[in-house]
Amino acid sequence: MNITLRVWRQSNGAAKGAMQTYQLQDVSADMSFLEMLDLLNEDLTLKGEEPVAFDHDCREGICGMCGVVINGTAHGRGDSPVATTTCQLHMRSFSDGATIDVEPWRAGPFPVIKDLAVDRSSFDRIIQAGGYISVNTGSAPEAHAAPVEKAKADRAFDTATCIGCGACVAACPNAAAMLFMGAKIVHLGAAHGRLAVVASSSARRSSRRLRARFRRMVSPRSSSSSRCCSRRYASRMAGASAASAGVPGLEWGSVKMPA
Repeated sequence: MNITLRVWRQSNGAAKGAMQTYQLQDVSADMSFLEMLDLLNEDLTLKGEEPVAFDHDCREGICGMCGVVINGTAHGRGDSPVATTTCQLHMRSFSDGATIDVEPWRAGPFPVIKDLAVDRSSFDRIIQAGGYISVNTGSAPEAHAAPVEKAKADRAFDTATCIGCGACVAACPNAAAMLFMGAKIVHLGAAHGRLAVVASSSARRSSRRLRARFRRMVSPRSSSSSRCCSRRYASRMAGASAASAGVPGLEWGSVKMPA
């Protein structure tokens, strides 16, 4: 395959960025999108030019590090009904001779560090504020030692599939993190009323302590944004996992707390 890449280049967060055009030849259709970027960087390095900076880690669709906007959609999902991550997007999804635009997440909470790499520490602050679950280390517990209703177990599993990539924030016109926080709140044990969905010590804590954690998570200090979710569902379509979409009772700064 021969493709034309238009990549966002920006030397640092304070510098002015611009799209730069590159030509790539003999791109294998079996390459992942990140492998194609590796090929581009090899070519730039051989030419003595600065390689493109981009985030990546596991390259298995698990860590959530590799998010970029491809042809205007997060992770390059486009109109496909199948959720994906950038590292699991393959070049066979594009036609020979295609022009591909590659940009970083464009959201206030995710400032650009360099080129396609952004600072997603705003998610870390939400986790630190209360979106974590403490567990005892040691051997795995007996599967039947803590009985959990299947519906609750399924919902806990669904919300746990959020990998924190930030696609929901990047796709939302308001740059709201409600899907991410909704997944964390439901996974903690309550999103509407008093609904325990995980069998852990965190889920069994008193409602007062849970409410305090929820308030810390949605505070502007933790979220790095005061924008609200307008429920336009753009982020729902973009996320690597849309399991947390439609979490009831969630509005920025006014989460419905358990009674």
